[in-house]
Amino acid sequence: MLQIRCKNTGVTKSFPEGTSLLDVYQEFADDLHFDYPVVSAKVNNASQGLKFRLYQNRDVEFLDAREGSGHRVYVRSLCFVLYKATQDVFPGSKLFIEHSISRGYYCNFKKKNFEPLAEGDVTQISQRMQEIINSDLPFRRHEATNEEAIRVFAERGFMDKVKLLETSGHVYTDYYTLGDTVDYYYGPLVPSAGYLTVWGLEPYHDGMLLRVPDWNNPTVLAEKVDMPKTYSMFAEKTRWDIIMRLSNAGDVNKAVLKGHASELIQVSEALQEKKIVQIAEEIDRRFHQEKDPVRLVLITGPSSSGKTTFCKRLSIQLLACGLRPLSFSTDDYFVNRVDTPKLPNGDYDFDNIETVDYHLLEEHLTRLMKGERVEIPEYNFVTGKREWNGKKLKLSNDSVLIIEGIHALNPLLTQEIADSAKFKIYISALTSISLDDHNWIPVRDNRLLRRIIRDYNKGAFTARQTIAQWKNVCEAEDKWIFPFQETADVMFNSALNIEFAVLRTHAEIILTSVPKNCPEYAEAHRLLKFIHYFIPVSDKEIPPTSIMREFVGGSSFKY
Repeated sequence: MLQIRCKNTGVTKSFPEGTSLLDVYQEFADDLHFDYPVVSAKVNNASQGLKFRLYQNRDVEFLDAREGSGHRVYVRSLCFVLYKATQDVFPGSKLFIEHSISRGYYCNFKKKNFEPLAEGDVTQISQRMQEIINSDLPFRRHEATNEEAIRVFAERGFMDKVKLLETSGHVYTDYYTLGDTVDYYYGPLVPSAGYLTVWGLEPYHDGMLLRVPDWNNPTVLAEKVDMPKTYSMFAEKTRWDIIMRLSNAGDVNKAVLKGHASELIQVSEALQEKKIVQIAEEIDRRFHQEKDPVRLVLITGPSSSGKTTFCKRLSIQLLACGLRPLSFSTDDYFVNRVDTPKLPNGDYDFDNIETVDYHLLEEHLTRLMKGERVEIPEYNFVTGKREWNGKKLKLSNDSVLIIEGIHALNPLLTQEIADSAKFKIYISALTSISLDDHNWIPVRDNRLLRRIIRDYNKGAFTARQTIAQWKNVCEAEDKWIFPFQETADVMFNSALNIEFAVLRTHAEIILTSVPKNCPEYAEAHRLLKFIHYFIPVSDKEIPPTSIMREFVGGSSFKY
C-alpha cells in the first residue's frame, strides 16, 4: 500500500499501487473545501493530470483553475477541444493557436484550401465544441517511443510536431487523443471534455478569439479587453517570422543544426535595430514639426522587457538624428523606503504607483519643459532614501527628455503636460516562437527566464526567490502597467527568435538548483521542461549592445 499525503488537508491515507489522482481526490473529497472544480494536481511539486497514477509514496496537492498550473491545464484542454471541432467541421483545415491577447487566445485558422473564415464558420465550430463537451469525451494519453510518435504525426501531415520531436532528443513521448483526433501537448490535460464548462469563441480580426475563465473566478469568462495596437504588434512579429522562415521550435532547431545560429542572431538584431531607427526617426520628425513639437519620450514595459537597454539604444539613434537626449528613471523619484506602501502580507509594494513621488516628478517635468534648470534626485537603494547630489538638468533647443520606468505611461505622472509634447513607447518581450502550431509559449515565461538569469548573475536572488516573487510581479503588472499599454504611440518587441536556445545555456543549471521539496520547484520543473525542446546555442554571437545582454551579461552599456 502507498502512503499519500494530501497537502491541502495535511492528512495521509493508504492507497493501492497504481491508484489515479482522481481516485485519491474522491477519497479526500469530504475534507477538501474548494469553491471551484478541481482540474489538476501537483505530485511532489510537479504538475500532473488527474489521470496520473501513483506507484510510490507521494505528496499530492489538488488545484482548481485559479492556480497557475490548474489554469494552464484547463486552457490546454480547451485548445484540444477547439482543434477537434475545427477538424470535425472543416476536415483538413489548419489551426494555429498563436498567443494570448484580450484576455483570451488568438487563433489563426485556414480551411483546407487556405480559405479564410467566412460568416457563420465560427458559430459552427463553437456548436461542435459544445457537442464534444456535452458528450464528455475523455482525453486519453498515450506513451510511445519518440520514433513511433513521429510516425503518428508524419502520417497526418503534422510537420510542426515532427520537426519538434525530431530535434527534442526525447526517447519516449506522450501524445493525446480525443475521440479519433490526435494531438500533442507538453503538459497534462483534464480527464474529460465535460470539465470545460466556461469558455467562449468569437471572430477576432482575421481569426478567432478563444475566451477562457477568469483567473480569480473560473466560473465566469475573463473580461474581454480591446487591444488593437497589441494585435498589430503581434502581426509585425509574424511578418518577422516569415522573413526569417521560423515559426516554431522545430524550425529553430533545424536551423541551428545546419549551422545557421549566427545568421539568425544577426538578422534578429538587425530587425530590432531597424525598428529602433524607425522610432527615432519618428520622434525626430515630430520634434521638428512647427506646431506642438515632441520634447518628452516616455518608455515603459513589464519586468525584464529590456527597457533600460532599449532606452540606451534609442538614445544613440536619436543622437544620429541630430537630437540630444537626456534621460533619467522614475526610480529616482521613489519615496523613502519607510514611506513605501505595503502588501497585505506586510512586504513592501515596490510596484505601487504611490511608491513614486509623482507630484514632484510632474513638477520637475513641467519646469524642464519650460526650459528651467532642475535638480534631479537620485535614489539610494542601499539606504532606501532619496538623495540630492547636485545632479541638474536643463533642456537645450535640440534636447529631448527620456523617462523610463514601469509607471512612465501612467497619466498621473504627466497630466499637466500636453499630449502633443509626449511620445509614448511600450516595450515587451512578445515571444516570437511557439513549440508547435498548438503549443504557444506564454510571454511571461520569456520574461521570467530573463529575470531568473539576471537576478542570479547579479547575486540578487536565487531562482527559487525570483519564482516566489513572480506572482506579485505579475499582479502588479496587471494593475499598474498593462492598463496603459494601448495608449502608447508605438510598441517594440524585444524578444529574439533564437532567444530560448540562448537562454537555455544559462537557465538550465540555475533552474536545477531549485530544491524539489519547495513549492517553487513546480515552476522550475515546467520551465526546464519546455526549454529542453530547444537545442542550446552559445551567447558568444550576441552583440554587446543587444537587449539580451541586459540579462545574460556582457553588455557594453553601463547600467
